[in-house]
Amino acid sequence: MREELGSIKRATFGFGGYQDAEIGLSLTLGGTSWGVGDFKGAWAIDRSEHARWSEQDRREGWAEAVHLLRDTLKAAKKQHVADLAGTPIIATFDGNRLVSWRVLNEVL
Repeated sequence: MREELGSIKRATFGFGGYQDAEIGLSLTLGGTSWGVGDFKGAWAIDRSEHARWSEQDRREGWAEAVHLLRDTLKAAKKQHVADLAGTPIIATFDGNRLVSWRVLNEVL
């Protein structure tokens, strides 16, 4: 496990995730020599009767995305999703896999 300092390079709320078929919070995080995307959301496609997810799962995924957005805006002391660009973060990686990240509010 390693930690890297960086910032939110881009933040949007809309279509994204797997093949842009989901709606949620898309973040591009990066530092001096690294960059990674993070997405929290749920399917935006019409659900078929064969889907392995329910409408309740979708609602919970969207709620989780909005809670993450709210918490991130509060921590960054921002009002709008687009204002998050430039916000300092610390990211934790296991090898090359992003494990977690948080706003580095100690420097705000």
